[in-house]
Amino acid sequence: MFEFPNKTIERSVVELNKADFVSDQMVKWCPGCGAHAILASIANVFPKIGYRKENFMMVSGIGCSSRFPYYVNTYGFHGIHGRANAIASGVKIANPNLSVWIATGDGDSMAIGGNHFIHIIRRNIDVNIILFNNQIYGLTKGQYSPTTPMGSVTKTSPQGTIEHPFNPGELVLGAQGTFFARAVDTNVKLMTEVMFEAARHDGTSVIEILQNCIIFADKTHHAITDKEVRDDAQIHIKNGEPLIFGKDRDKGIRINGTQLEVVKIGENGITEDDLLVHDQYQQDPGIHLMLAKMYPPHFPVALGVIRSAMYPTYDDLVEDQITKAKTGSKIQCVDDLLNSGDTWEIK
Repeated sequence: MFEFPNKTIERSVVELNKADFVSDQMVKWCPGCGAHAILASIANVFPKIGYRKENFMMVSGIGCSSRFPYYVNTYGFHGIHGRANAIASGVKIANPNLSVWIATGDGDSMAIGGNHFIHIIRRNIDVNIILFNNQIYGLTKGQYSPTTPMGSVTKTSPQGTIEHPFNPGELVLGAQGTFFARAVDTNVKLMTEVMFEAARHDGTSVIEILQNCIIFADKTHHAITDKEVRDDAQIHIKNGEPLIFGKDRDKGIRINGTQLEVVKIGENGITEDDLLVHDQYQQDPGIHLMLAKMYPPHFPVALGVIRSAMYPTYDDLVEDQITKAKTGSKIQCVDDLLNSGDTWEIK
């Protein structure tokens, strides 16, 4: 359990467990879909957060990911395509006492919903965005999305897509994001950990989950998740610890001039003291951006909480404005309003 400073979300008076958040609805994702693991992670983390079940709110748009509100035993809102972030903004501002979670896909939030995505991040509204990145439109049967790798053959790119894909982390930080984390759908423990950290963050948190679509983009993340390569293709970063990876934990990341560089510990006099130590709370996003952009074959993919910087939130500032307006107003109730200005009696 943990507490938020200056937060009023009601905590549960009874200890909740995973079963309390399991819906009675049939889960209709394809067998083998990475979304099942994401759902399991949510069921793991919600009891740990400790709020009343009724104080959680799941919001979604359209897509395979957007079935999520049906599968979690909390309040939920299934919106329209690309509008989950706009709906969630209104929910949080109207009721700050809710813990708002958004389930969205790489198409839902970064294509038709791209404008809402960057602006909810820029405003820093205290919500949690889970971005399912399977690099494809799965629900509509295999069209390329804004994160599909260049050259991929899909239903809508039979000759190979010629569009440059988004890097979600780069987009989040470019929109002045205060929290960005990344996980893979093959690691429920890591997903649960970063979701917990997202819940602790006061502001917009974005968790990119590298998810497999077994039907239309199978093995899209195989260069990162395959057992044969994952030790060298992934680096699990933790605040305050040096960046070390590799099957034998003998590789690291250091800063060389203005660039990141992979080095071998023990070669050319390099020790752990030469490696970059992760600071997720650093206000300047420069190094966070470099970490978010790392990708094989030259670098491992950074997994874990990459950025968690504190800035004022939009919803808190709105509440402050409302309080100040009430304090300075002569009208404190409906009777005051009805009896203000020119009044007269009708006989």
